[in-house]
Amino acid sequence: MDAGVPLRIAETSGRWRLVATGAWTAANVAAIDAAIAALPVASAFHPATLDASGVGQLDTFGACLIARLRGRWQGHGQRLEIEGLGDRHRALVDAVPMPSGDVVAARRFVPPMAAWVADVGRAVEDIGRDLVQQLHVLGAVVSALGQLMRHPQSFRATSFVHHLDRVGWQAVPIVLLITVLIGSIIAQQGFFHFRKFGADAYVVDMVGILMLREIGVLIVAIMVAGRSGSAYTAELGSMKMREEIDALRTMGLDPVDVLVLPRILALLVALPLLAFLGAISSLLGGALVAWTYGGMSPEIFIARLKEAI
Repeated sequence: MDAGVPLRIAETSGRWRLVATGAWTAANVAAIDAAIAALPVASAFHPATLDASGVGQLDTFGACLIARLRGRWQGHGQRLEIEGLGDRHRALVDAVPMPSGDVVAARRFVPPMAAWVADVGRAVEDIGRDLVQQLHVLGAVVSALGQLMRHPQSFRATSFVHHLDRVGWQAVPIVLLITVLIGSIIAQQGFFHFRKFGADAYVVDMVGILMLREIGVLIVAIMVAGRSGSAYTAELGSMKMREEIDALRTMGLDPVDVLVLPRILALLVALPLLAFLGAISSLLGGALVAWTYGGMSPEIFIARLKEAI
């Protein structure tokens, strides 16, 4: 090859030796890339040495091309040693990552059963890690609650009232709306089907038992979890991202005591009240359907409800 080419093969006896010369900069990228492409394909199947003592200038483009050249050899399981670089140039070459596209990763056959067992193991490991984190959070909350019981004057009443307003009072409209609709639908479907057997009176039993004992509390809990739980997650996550939690620790405050405990106490107070309001709302919806659709007076509905519960 011509000596003016920025990359040439000097000798091939025993070991491939490449000689890089000139300025390996952005201005000569096209010529250097063409020289790399002109190298024999079989050269990558033998260990080689790149003599870069003749490189006068080197920038990031040139370092990327050297990394690409080295990746070509490594992709075939061989090693390309680089010599003759100054300390400044070598630091630049070492700082440039080798292009992933030039490396052909060796594929190892994994039996399907072994892959399945590995997936199950990773899933179990993730579950165990999440369980440990949940226990850690639970322990921190219990510890903060114990500190509060020993020092009641440290109770953050302002934060508690604020979260109680958000979790409880502001959630009343949506809870009433959903529960009254569910109670109405259950009563309507009950009258529609029970009327075929002359068992209209048992619709009251169904509405009362379902909404007061079974799914009423569950529906309210799901709504609170979806509404308030997601809001708590977003708030605490944004605080973590903005390093506000670290700032609390820097000021000597416990984030669990400041951020978590008032929210949990607000939930403990608000959830039973919302469940009670939801149950009453669902019964009102059932009574309204019983009066308009089933022809049952409110007095009869209340009397039947007392017998059912």
